[in-house]
Amino acid sequence: MRRDSLWFHQDFRQLWAGQTVSQFGTYVGQTVLPLLAATTLKASPFQMGILAAAGTAAFLLIGLPTGVLVDRIRRRPVMLTADFARAALLFTVPLAAWVGVLTLAQLITVAFLVSIATVLFDVAYQSYLPCLVGRVQLMEGNTRLQSSLSAAEVMGPGVGGGLAQLIGAATSALTTAVSYLASGLLLLRIRTPEPRLVGHDGTRVRTQTKEGLAFVLGEKSLRAITISTALSNWAITILLSMQMLFLTRDLGLAPGAVGAVLALSGAGGLLGALTAGRCAQWIGPARAIWLIPLVVSPVALVVPIAEPGRLTVLCVLGLALRAYGTTVFNVVNVSYRQAICPDRLLGRVNATVRFITWGAMPVGGLLGGVLGGWIGVRATLWVSCSALALTPLPLLLSPLRSLREFPAIQEE
Repeated sequence: MRRDSLWFHQDFRQLWAGQTVSQFGTYVGQTVLPLLAATTLKASPFQMGILAAAGTAAFLLIGLPTGVLVDRIRRRPVMLTADFARAALLFTVPLAAWVGVLTLAQLITVAFLVSIATVLFDVAYQSYLPCLVGRVQLMEGNTRLQSSLSAAEVMGPGVGGGLAQLIGAATSALTTAVSYLASGLLLLRIRTPEPRLVGHDGTRVRTQTKEGLAFVLGEKSLRAITISTALSNWAITILLSMQMLFLTRDLGLAPGAVGAVLALSGAGGLLGALTAGRCAQWIGPARAIWLIPLVVSPVALVVPIAEPGRLTVLCVLGLALRAYGTTVFNVVNVSYRQAICPDRLLGRVNATVRFITWGAMPVGGLLGGVLGGWIGVRATLWVSCSALALTPLPLLLSPLRSLREFPAIQEE
C-alpha cells in the first residue's frame, strides 16, 4: 500500500471513524423514527410527509447563510457543536417514550432541530476535507467516506429494524444519539491545525451569499449537476415519505423484515462506494457524472410493481440499483465541486448547492404526504419513480458530455 495513502493519515482516520459511526446511527434513526411514527404513533400519510419534510427543512431555511458563516470561521468547531447538539436532541425521544409523553409533534420538532444541526455539520464538513487532506487526495477521501456511508446504509436499517422489533423503536433511537456523541469525541482528537481563514472584511452577508450563488449558477456543468441533484432529491423524498407505509401496509412487512429489505437495498450503495474510484478512472470522472445516472435512474420504476411475497424482491432491486447510481454520482460530483472551487468560496458554494439540492427535499416530503392521502401510497411511488427516470436530462444537456477529466480550479 502506498505510504501517501490516506490509510496513513492519522487525522483523516479520526474524521473517517467519526463519520462511519455517525452515519451508522443516522441510518438506524432513519429506520426507527419513521417506524415509530407509522406504528406506535399511528401517523397518517400526510403526517408522514410532514415528518419527512421536517428532517430536511433547515437546508431550505438556513442553507445559504450557513455558507457565509463557514467561510468566516474555522470549520471543525462548527462540526463539533452540531454533533453534540444532535446527540442531545435525540436523547429526548427515548426519554419521553419511557415516561409516556412522546407525541408526533415532539418527533417532528426533534427532526427539524436535528436538521438545523445537520446543515451546519454538512456544509462545514465538505469545506473542511480539502484543507485536511489536500485537493490531490479529494477523490480518495470522498471515496472512503462514501464507503462508510454506504456500509451504514446496508447495516443501519437492518439493525434499526431488528432493534425496533426487540426493544421498541423509541428505545432504539438511543443508538443514533450515541453515534453523534461518539463522532464529536473523535473529531476532538484531530490535531492538524486548520488554516486561518481570511478575516471578515465587512462585506455584507447578502453580498457574500450572492458570490456563492454566482459561482454555482455561472459554472455551466456545476449548474447542471445541481439542478439534476435537486430534481433527484425531490423525487426520492416523495418516495421516502411513503416508503415506510408501503413496506408495512402495502407489502405487510414486520419491523425486522422492513430493516432487512432496506439493508439489502443499501447493498447497492456499498457496491457503488467500493467501485466508484475504479469506475471513475475507467470511464473518466467527469463522464461518470452523467453516464451512471443515465443508466441506473430508470430502474427505479420497478419499485411500485412490488407485491407481498416473492415480488417484494422488485422493491429491493429497484432501491439497490438506485443506491448504486446515487453513490457513484455523489463521489464524483462532490469531488468535482471541491476540485474546481477556490478555497475562499468553498463554504458558500457547498452551502448554495446544499440549499438548492436539499431544499427540494422538504418540498418533496410534503408533496409525498399530500399525494399519498389523495391518490394512494402506490400511485405516489409511481409519480416519484417516473420523475427519477428523467433526472439525468440536465446532465445530458451540459458541457460534461464533452469532458473526461475534471477541469482545473477556477481562481479569480
